[in-house]
Amino acid sequence: MDITEVRKENGLVDLFCNLAEIPSPSLHEENVAKYIKSICDENDIHCELDDYGNVYINIPATADDKESILLSSHMDVIGDDSPVKTYLDEDGLIHAQGRTLGADDKAGVANALFFALWLNKSDIKHGGLELVFTRDEESGMSGIKHLDTKKLKSRYALVLDSDSLGQFMTSGASYTLVTLEVNSFKGGHSGIDIADPTRENAAKLIADLISVFPQGVFYSDENDHHVVTSCNIGGIEAGDIKVTNIINQHAKATYSIRSSSRAKEEELKELMEFHVNEFNREYKWIARAELTFEEHLPPFEKGDNEEIPKIFEEASKLAGVESEVGSFHAGAETHIYANSYNSKNEKILPFLVGLADVRNMHCKEENVCYKSMLKGQEVLRNFFEIFNK
Repeated sequence: MDITEVRKENGLVDLFCNLAEIPSPSLHEENVAKYIKSICDENDIHCELDDYGNVYINIPATADDKESILLSSHMDVIGDDSPVKTYLDEDGLIHAQGRTLGADDKAGVANALFFALWLNKSDIKHGGLELVFTRDEESGMSGIKHLDTKKLKSRYALVLDSDSLGQFMTSGASYTLVTLEVNSFKGGHSGIDIADPTRENAAKLIADLISVFPQGVFYSDENDHHVVTSCNIGGIEAGDIKVTNIINQHAKATYSIRSSSRAKEEELKELMEFHVNEFNREYKWIARAELTFEEHLPPFEKGDNEEIPKIFEEASKLAGVESEVGSFHAGAETHIYANSYNSKNEKILPFLVGLADVRNMHCKEENVCYKSMLKGQEVLRNFFEIFNK
């Protein structure tokens, strides 16, 4: 079937293609924001842009005894500002000719916006709907970091940015950059000074430390076996591989720590610090090791609410979709929401949600199954109706 025919028959698919065909590399999302606002204005839906260019949409409650909920997606994509022409293959997958499609996260934006358009004309009793479409998720998350969450009413946030229909992630890993440096107090000639016990090669010393540092999975959940905390060495710098006649005085290594548990991350850091302190005691007069931690993304820790995941499971089952409730060992905008507060000073409880099957993200083979997107819309409507019972 030609994509033109599919777009005529499915308003959601047409909306997605319209969004995808507006190039929006990170920090150049203004045309997408204008398009979203124009749709909202045509349908008398409140829509505004904040000072940073994030889009905020609000559909007021029709029932005072119910809670509002937030849907959030990002407008930027991996790719440049070259034209985007969508097409449909024989398997029902939407692609872009010769470039990234931008289904990450235009599929989320389309599902959220299409749902808002439907809700605005429905007679369902509900506690209100908020939508946030952010900038710059792919390159630095500056959009979500500039968002004033104190203006939000919702306590629960569905971040529509997972790549598989039916996924519902309740926690996600932090990212902390770890830097280990070793400095020897005295260098020298590899021949003349090699027997001097007061000289140690920093390259060898850092290797000793690395050999006792954790590597790989540090802690995993006993129930679902998902990785909770991990530590991975990124690289090592020490001396010059072409120069062998120097006793090196400086060496450096970097690690990444990822963890969906603040407590387990702190436990890992303490272990690394223990090994460094032991090293410094042993080599007190010869060398010193320094360890620094730089948090780039806070952990998205699992909340104590079990009701929302159950609602999603029920909503998925009604739509004939297999749901997967779990955690993911990576970062997303959920992490910023999870460490923020709303207008009522309630800590926001986010979930990472998949409402479409997106494959080969961030490359020219990227695609989205349009039928999965339609199913995702069904799941979303079921979820909202059950949430507002």
